[in-house]
Amino acid sequence: MGRRWKRFTAEASKFLTVGGVATLVALLIFNALVHGYFGGPGPLHEQPLVAFVLANTVGMVVSYRGSRSWAFRDREAVGPTGGRVAFFVINVLSMGIPLGCLAITRYVLGLTDPLSDNIAANVVGLGLGTAARFWAIRRFIFLSPRRLEKRRAAEAAEASGSSEVDEPAADRA
Repeated sequence: MGRRWKRFTAEASKFLTVGGVATLVALLIFNALVHGYFGGPGPLHEQPLVAFVLANTVGMVVSYRGSRSWAFRDREAVGPTGGRVAFFVINVLSMGIPLGCLAITRYVLGLTDPLSDNIAANVVGLGLGTAARFWAIRRFIFLSPRRLEKRRAAEAAEASGSSEVDEPAADRA
């Protein structure tokens, strides 16, 4: 197995582990808010989309900390905020995937039971959203050293007014 493939599989495994913890946190909060744990419906039973957003916002914080400090610790985060703003934007946009699945299940199919809610949002939607987030986070926030060097070279050339970008040392043979 090549070095790049090993790095990819290691990052993917860590990303999925961090995501699993964040998902567990969000899942527990979502089910408490919508379905309750001690008999009777939760306080947001009639507002599952709001409950999903609240629960997953907490999960997003857990996910960022785990991604920054463990899953992508060997990659430098871009931007003045260390990728926090981009991470938030990517997560908010990708949250639309499970929200769409939940909305279809609830409002088109008329299924309001806990199993239907969780399969729609936390199985189907989560799987699709996770794939989208992994790609976007690696592409736009936690860059590989080679991509980061290319970005810095382009920014330096732009700042100096040059139209040509020198090839990064890592790409020279």
